[in-house]
Amino acid sequence: MCSPSATLTVWAGSWLAGNSAPDDVLEALQQWAPKHTIAAGDPATGGRSDLPWSSRGNLAGSAMMALFKVIRETMAQPGARLRLVLPVPGDVRGLPVGTIFAADAVEAEEGLLIGVPGQDGTGLIPLWADDGSLQWTIYSTPIPPEPGSDMSLGEAEYTMREAVRDAADALMQLHTTAVGAVESDPRELIEAELADYSRHDYPESIPLRAKRILDTADHVAAILTVAQREPASSPTSASAIGAQETLLRPLWDAIRAARLVAVHAAARDGR
Repeated sequence: MCSPSATLTVWAGSWLAGNSAPDDVLEALQQWAPKHTIAAGDPATGGRSDLPWSSRGNLAGSAMMALFKVIRETMAQPGARLRLVLPVPGDVRGLPVGTIFAADAVEAEEGLLIGVPGQDGTGLIPLWADDGSLQWTIYSTPIPPEPGSDMSLGEAEYTMREAVRDAADALMQLHTTAVGAVESDPRELIEAELADYSRHDYPESIPLRAKRILDTADHVAAILTVAQREPASSPTSASAIGAQETLLRPLWDAIRAARLVAVHAAARDGR
């Protein structure tokens, strides 16, 4: 899994469908952090939800059973959806514009929207504490219409297969053209990155094609991470940094789009 929000989206869908127990969801989340809490992201939400309000400097929160209550109550509305968001600066599709949730989701580069499109619903964003625990911050927020997507599961799978080759080519190009490049094999670094992704389990109910897409997206992400971190390919000038961004950014965008398609398919089919 690429993020705690993606893990929660997939496992919550499985739980709501009766295919997983709350303990299964908690066990999956604990791969990210041993301790999880939930708190309100603003005083108004705290007043409506009876959750403690947590500012950035105050991470006191309630136990995770409150999170299950929030999800179940919000998803009880006819037409409610679980929607993962993975925004980055310059691409905030799917976010409720002008909200606290949107601003915090862009900063965190992840989040989860729960509710009926076009109505008021709930937003969740994971926030890391200094002690390594993870707090799920809840927001009352309008749920925007679902952004249009031209990508099917089949198209996402094909895109990721092509991206594996393109990412390997990009790694080779950066590795061999960088100033001071040395002979080294990045395969062990890629395997280490993949091992970090693979410690996250999927529900048994996840569609096989969605799982393949997520696994391939992780493979591409591992290659790109090594391409960016490998000393031999580290940019040495502003122009080199720009060239690296131009080379890698489209692949990161493709990964993000494929992950959204696969996670939403898993959450939808799980229910």
